[in-house]
Amino acid sequence: MSATAVAPATETGADQTIGRVQTSRLKAWLVIADATAIFLGTAVALLLRGYPGRQGYLQSAAVVGFALVAGLWAVRSQGLLLARVSVIRVVEFTRAVRATVILAALMLVFDRVFTIDLYVREAALIGVLSFVFIVINRSVYRAWLATQRRRGRYIRKIVMVGTDAEAARIIELFETHGEAGFEVVGVIGNQGEAYSRGLGLLWLGDICNAEELIASAGASGVVVSPSALVSERLNNLVRSLLARNVHVHLATGISGIDSKRLQSVPVAHEPMLYVEAPSLGRVQVVAKRTFDIVASVLAVAITAPIMLVVAIVIKLHDRGPVLFRQERVGQGGAIFKVLKFRTMTVDAEAQLTLLSAVNERNGPLFKMTDDPRVTRVGRFLRDSSLDELPQLFNVVRGQMSLVGPRPALPSEVAKFSPELRAREQVQPGVTGLWQVDARDNPSFEEYRRLDLFYVENWSITLDLMIIIGTIEHLIVRLFGSMRPNRDRSSRDSHPTAGHAMHEVA
Repeated sequence: MSATAVAPATETGADQTIGRVQTSRLKAWLVIADATAIFLGTAVALLLRGYPGRQGYLQSAAVVGFALVAGLWAVRSQGLLLARVSVIRVVEFTRAVRATVILAALMLVFDRVFTIDLYVREAALIGVLSFVFIVINRSVYRAWLATQRRRGRYIRKIVMVGTDAEAARIIELFETHGEAGFEVVGVIGNQGEAYSRGLGLLWLGDICNAEELIASAGASGVVVSPSALVSERLNNLVRSLLARNVHVHLATGISGIDSKRLQSVPVAHEPMLYVEAPSLGRVQVVAKRTFDIVASVLAVAITAPIMLVVAIVIKLHDRGPVLFRQERVGQGGAIFKVLKFRTMTVDAEAQLTLLSAVNERNGPLFKMTDDPRVTRVGRFLRDSSLDELPQLFNVVRGQMSLVGPRPALPSEVAKFSPELRAREQVQPGVTGLWQVDARDNPSFEEYRRLDLFYVENWSITLDLMIIIGTIEHLIVRLFGSMRPNRDRSSRDSHPTAGHAMHEVA
């Protein structure tokens, strides 16, 4: 296949300097955010325990000052200022726990050395509150950074080494998850293979000239598909790039397995990955159901006045029904009726046939931006996610979980592959991994990938991360920073047009 090579993308020295400045600025803001969290956690803990009244404000200020220094050291010791750590919620969450435990321990050591009359309960409260504020601050930070990256800022330019199927998959992954901050500016490998996979416009040259091509592309990092290179060339390339201070990521070729289940195990000084089997014990199932019941009952009690106001507004708007009930497929293939506040006109289903030709998604799912059937009140309810509140009753009834794959319509499930039907092994959720990570992506393959990932790798920790991710999306929406054409899909319609495309964020 004949093709003309595209000139490699270039980055000027000024651009590289700007990139370094932006990276330094991001780290500085992260340090400031963590320092603020530790300050607030310590100050609030001391005030709640009456410490200033007991020891005076001067000594209290000294305690806060030590907590700041010790806390920032603990945060740094856990790698929480590194991009590869802070972009992964589960890893960041776990290390934040460790950092604040270290902080509490250091506060007790400080008390034993200087006798500042700090009780164990006060040190523990400092750690707990500092953790809470760190999670909140980093959620706000991540939401802000995601918005900035959608606007093309704080992006790392990389080159993909390889033009095989794995390389194409990784590139699509980066395009889907812009919040990760990677922009592929070129690919290196077989020219014909690159064009056959739709990567022709990114092709820079052959692997034999990889080092020079990467340097001329101005990229600060590379991602290597190991299956695209012979072992000897792969080893030489990695060492050569590291010697040039180029960041190197090696793809594994493994999909659908949580990184926590991959353990680096050296065998005769050779790096290998050990894959742990999924461990979904009965204890986790019981813990998940307990959490669902407690959290949903509490949420219903808190939001009851809001739901009452919403119901009155819907009724006054067009005198139609307040709730929308729709059959969905739940755990084990059981059919149940999902509850939502009605956001569409009463005759929405009658208009479905006229709108089915404008589906913006591929596959069996349906999406339509600016659906004319959505009422003015309904638009607000969707943008604020208030339309989802009645699903808390589905959770209480045991039909849904707070977190899980979104319940699909029977007509959609009829088009699912046997592999995708595995999503029915767990309860459907009010929010889920696909809704948090790829709600705007029209690819049905991404929907399939993330749902199956959750089914195989779910845990209480992952559920908490998804809830935090949902809150981050709500923060983005609160500040009006989402893309102009937000997802306003036809979520209250008849089968094939009613699947909830990220109804919580």
